[in-house]
Amino acid sequence: MSKKVLITGATGFVGYHLIAQALQAGLEVVAAVRSGTSRAHLKAFDISYAELNYASVADLRDTLEKYQFHYIIHAAGITKAKTREQYERVNAEFTKNLAMAATEAKIPLEKFVFVSSLAALGPLADLSACISDEMTGKPVTQYGASKLKAERYLSELPELPLIVIRPTAVYGPREKDIFILFKSIKQGIEPYIGSFQQQLSFIYVTDLAEIIVKSLFAEVRGRTFNISDGQFYDRYTLGRFIRKSLGKRTLRFHLPVSLVGALARIMDFLYRNRKDTPALNKEKMAELTAVNWYCDISRAKADLNFQPRYNLEKGIAETVAWYRENHWL
Repeated sequence: MSKKVLITGATGFVGYHLIAQALQAGLEVVAAVRSGTSRAHLKAFDISYAELNYASVADLRDTLEKYQFHYIIHAAGITKAKTREQYERVNAEFTKNLAMAATEAKIPLEKFVFVSSLAALGPLADLSACISDEMTGKPVTQYGASKLKAERYLSELPELPLIVIRPTAVYGPREKDIFILFKSIKQGIEPYIGSFQQQLSFIYVTDLAEIIVKSLFAEVRGRTFNISDGQFYDRYTLGRFIRKSLGKRTLRFHLPVSLVGALARIMDFLYRNRKDTPALNKEKMAELTAVNWYCDISRAKADLNFQPRYNLEKGIAETVAWYRENHWL
């Protein structure tokens, strides 16, 4: 019989690709979903569904024992919230509850993979180095701080067969945030914030999903891995590859940091009483204006045999093709 994996955040962008990779690896997938969340885009997959009560360790333990999971991939979380408390509740407290339930449950658990973020470490202030796996976390956003807090909670459970994956900026089919730049470039507009130098890193979602599923079967545990395609790119490279794939010319211009920062504050104010969060806000500004997001992936290569198949140019070409085929562009 196939071994069972629980994938949280299964209806999201990364979750979709995790399901595809887990099925390809021969695993029986149970997708954790929220009540009322659309599952229409998952209908082609032969999977089961479970609703989790993240607020209750006891309820989570009962659910885990019901399904008898061998693996857990915890990819659920929020990237946008109104307050620090919201970030911490969902990204840190709920993660701790699931991990505690996993250690208490009578299940044949072999691996618990937590999908964190490079934001938990935060960027570097200059271009002279790269972000190492063991760097002391100095997140510049509340989102990053909540992911770092979750990592620390998990480190306090030595009996948990844990691996932490910290992806950098993830792009690919179904992604909606970086997609904003694709739409802008298609319209002939290519905006940048300020004119300072930057080193950026990216990971194609298929490469990310493959290494997460692969880590389930790795002998290592209790380790954290930064994940990117292993390269760094200046601030214009992403736009250049998007232009190339779209066959577009653009008007490239630079907006003053102070102006965009003021706009972000205005957007936060306008959205203060709404459930959703604007694409541009103070949190996002801190990430967009960071100088260096280049990270070292040598540990992932050595311990997990991670070999990214996509550089940015190849990944963008496939992403554009998918957006066009599915009428996003």
